[in-house]
Amino acid sequence: MLQDQDQAAVQEVRGKVEQAYAAWQSYRTFSQQQVDAVVEAVAAAGRKHARRLAELAVAETGMGNADDKYAKNMLCADLLPRAIAGVKTVGVLREDPSRKITEIGVPQGVVAAICPTTNPTSTVFYKAIIALKSGNAIVLSPHPRAKDCTCAAAAVVMEAAAAAGAPQGLVQCLENSSLEATQALMKHPRTGVILATGGAGMVRAAYSSGKPAFGVGPGNVPVLIDTSAPLATAVQRVIDGKRFDYGTVCSSEQVVVAERSLREPMLAAFRAGGAYVLNDAERQAVERTLFTGTTTVRAECVGQSPQRIAQLAGFQVPGETKILLAEIGGVGKDHPLSAEKLSPVLAVLFTECFDSAVKACESILQFGGLGHTSVIHAEDTARVKRFGEHVSAFRVLVNTSSPQGSVGITTNLQPSMTLGCGAMAGNITSDNVGPLHLINIKRVAWAVRTPQEAAGGPAAASGGAVIDKAALIAAVERYLAQKGIAVGGKTVEAAVAAALPAAPAAAPSCGCSANKAAGTAPAPTPAPVPAPAPSIPAPKIQIVDFVCEADVREALSRKKKIFIGPKTIVTPAARDAASQEEVLVMAERPGPAGK
Repeated sequence: MLQDQDQAAVQEVRGKVEQAYAAWQSYRTFSQQQVDAVVEAVAAAGRKHARRLAELAVAETGMGNADDKYAKNMLCADLLPRAIAGVKTVGVLREDPSRKITEIGVPQGVVAAICPTTNPTSTVFYKAIIALKSGNAIVLSPHPRAKDCTCAAAAVVMEAAAAAGAPQGLVQCLENSSLEATQALMKHPRTGVILATGGAGMVRAAYSSGKPAFGVGPGNVPVLIDTSAPLATAVQRVIDGKRFDYGTVCSSEQVVVAERSLREPMLAAFRAGGAYVLNDAERQAVERTLFTGTTTVRAECVGQSPQRIAQLAGFQVPGETKILLAEIGGVGKDHPLSAEKLSPVLAVLFTECFDSAVKACESILQFGGLGHTSVIHAEDTARVKRFGEHVSAFRVLVNTSSPQGSVGITTNLQPSMTLGCGAMAGNITSDNVGPLHLINIKRVAWAVRTPQEAAGGPAAASGGAVIDKAALIAAVERYLAQKGIAVGGKTVEAAVAAALPAAPAAAPSCGCSANKAAGTAPAPTPAPVPAPAPSIPAPKIQIVDFVCEADVREALSRKKKIFIGPKTIVTPAARDAASQEEVLVMAERPGPAGK
């Protein structure tokens, strides 16, 4: 029977991926204006149903609370679409006339969207909106324990997209949710890219599917409260973040680190803000309750209220308690509460100084949240900079609650429910994933230089400055005359021709058979070089007509300058020889030739 269900689920995947792919053939031709109209229609429908779907998610999963799930739905249906409203994703994205490059957005096709049980409805809106904004189709795969609310959110998206003119079938949602179905979706030949949200096993499966994938690592967020921070304000921000949706956001605060001198006033501030500070026996009971034999959180504890966690651990806390707070003595497997807890349970660790606090935060990230998120509360900007440089997290938040800051509610980060952790955590990106991650960019590039120019050789006549051969020959002859060297014009012409790049093929101009056949006479031999005129005393600044490499070497050896003017011809070898020293000096006024 189970095998039959798995086969039915896999068959559903095949059918729905094909439908989505067929719809995408039409959607991929939509203009940016048409795409944006579809996105806004979906967002508006999401806002309309945000409260109902939040309540449905809590009722089905038993995780979190409706108010905060409503806030997450609004993040994805309101803040996200507003943030990306003006972003170009299809057609011509940018034209750069100076570089002669045009960039064109190309969608990736069918997005396989794996949805979690912790954020089931907000993830639907988030992934559908960024997929549609980037010109893609999408097939959603619900978590088995959140299937009904995920499918309900997907139905809202489907209806709104179709009403706005999107092709029927562009948005799909699997009804037979299973591990086999999800794997079939990720490996389907029509699947273009995977957006995976879930546990480490799901992320590894996405990356090993053979498809491009965006999966993210776990969060284990350290929070440093510095001595320069307003203590009561910082503590309240931490409480607000940790209690948000009962700790189900992967960027929730996990361990507060502070200097030991702050211990008493900080614990008092936490108590005043609604934290219940555990004694040693209660802390140990919570550790046994939250985790399995390792640091894996028990499913029945995820997203539960502090009252429920305490009850499961065998004690009672006041009804107004917002979070449970436990002091720990270190980081690692001997201190389980230094790991991610996915619940409103917060650890606090005191150290001797700021530097040791930074090291502790780094240890917390290494223990379980590498590359994800870290937070510092401080007014000392130098310490903020030191913290940001030393911690292995790609979101370093300052003076904000962590969940709200990391997803872009209280910061200018890209609004997102998929927070990349970078290569250090085995992720393809360290960004907050948005619509631009779901497109490829085609670049149309015009030629702007010849291969010879790219290699640093002489400029081609079509792309660089045109060299006047006759003027160059005359300048060489004058230069040689000044040196008292008599050379025949043929010799000078041959030398100049050898130094210049080859000219494009043309009708022969020498006395060859082709010219003779056409009745063309050979070019006359240049007249002999006249004897140099009597030398005239040169002014202080003498502008030369021609500079070769030997002139530069001689000037360097004598530690002298060579003054050149707008009409001076400088050989490429001479410019290269002079490039490291200020030998060539452009004179402000013309002067007689000479040196």
